[in-house]
Parts: sequence; C-alpha cells; structure tokens
Amino acid sequence: MNTLYHQARFLTSAANVSQAPADKGIEVAFAGRSNAGKSSAINVLCQQKALARTSRTPGRTQLLNFFSLDPERRIVDLPGYGYAKVAEPVKRQWQQALAAYLEQRRCLRGVVLLVDIRHLLKEFDRQMLAWSREIGLPVHILLTKSDKLKRGAASRALRQAGSDIAEYGPGCSIQTFSALKHEGIDQAHAVLDRWFGLSTQPQTPAPVGAD
Repeated sequence: MNTLYHQARFLTSAANVSQAPADKGIEVAFAGRSNAGKSSAINVLCQQKALARTSRTPGRTQLLNFFSLDPERRIVDLPGYGYAKVAEPVKRQWQQALAAYLEQRRCLRGVVLLVDIRHLLKEFDRQMLAWSREIGLPVHILLTKSDKLKRGAASRALRQAGSDIAEYGPGCSIQTFSALKHEGIDQAHAVLDRWFGLSTQPQTPAPVGAD
C-alpha cells in the first residue's frame, strides 16, 4: 500500500459542489446505495478505523465529504443514494448535490462504485454506470460484504455482475471486496494508484537508517 493512503485526513464537507475545495488536482469519488459500505471501504483502504464516519443507519452520509491524501489528491465520500430514511425533500437535495458534483467536477478521475454482493446492480447503480460511460469516466465496482456469502456463491455473483456490466464497456471493472475480512484490498489499491498517478511512487517507507 502506498503510504499516502495512511496519511489521509478529513479536509471538509460540502452541502453542494459550490462549497467544495478548488477544482484542481485529482479526486476519486466513492459512490453507492445507502448502507453499501462506502465509509467502511474508505477506512480499510486507508488503514484507519474512523477516517470516514460509519453508521448502522442507512443514509447518514448526507454531505460531500472530502479527504486529503496530499495537497493534490483527494478521496470523496458521496451521499448514499437509494433508501435513506429521510424526508423526500432532503433526499432530493442529496441527489441534486450528487448529480451536480459528478457533472461539474473537472478533477474527478474515476468512481469507485460500491454494490452489496447480496443484491447486485440496482437501478441507481446502472444509472451511474450509464452516465460514466457517456462522459468516458472509468468506474471500478467493489462487490462489498463478500464475507456474507460462501466462496462459491461469491464467485457466481462476481460472474453474474461481470456479465451485467459488459455493456458499459472497457472503462468498467469489478472485483469482490470485504472490509471486515480485508479481502480485495490490494486489487482496489492498484486501481486507485493508477487513477491517482501513484503507480511509480514508493509503496513502502524507506528502511530506518537508509541513505
């Protein structure tokens, strides 16, 4: 793992894209249905227990939450879409903020789409994939909570989802992932490294005493 991930720090929250940090550098957004495991994935990928706020209540991520890896690279935790237990006007406000960010943000390099492996692609997920295909934005899908299924069932779900996303072209990739069991972390990091331009940077700290 590149050491930058462990250095990630909360930067700011924004109710809409106009309150976001300056549109420069590189951002990678994490998106998904409410309770798909976005915050847990961010925490485990950055090897931090409480970087992103987690909750058992779906829809607690109500803002665009920005986390800084360094002055030029940021992870963005987007509002969970789908069945949040909130009033419809509030839900529409979240959805508008999400759409505006995805449509207007020029520094966005890719979207990590989190999908519960037990439910696979829903309407909102397919909308995200279709939009990303139209603008040429790569999407990497994490089939989360793979520990909830036996290995054979998880493999079948991966094959089915892989078949489902074929229509969205080569810019869409997929893997199984478990934040609880720390499975799939290296594969996810490889994608993030490529988007963040970290592939050629040192992956581990230099030994103590090294020149």
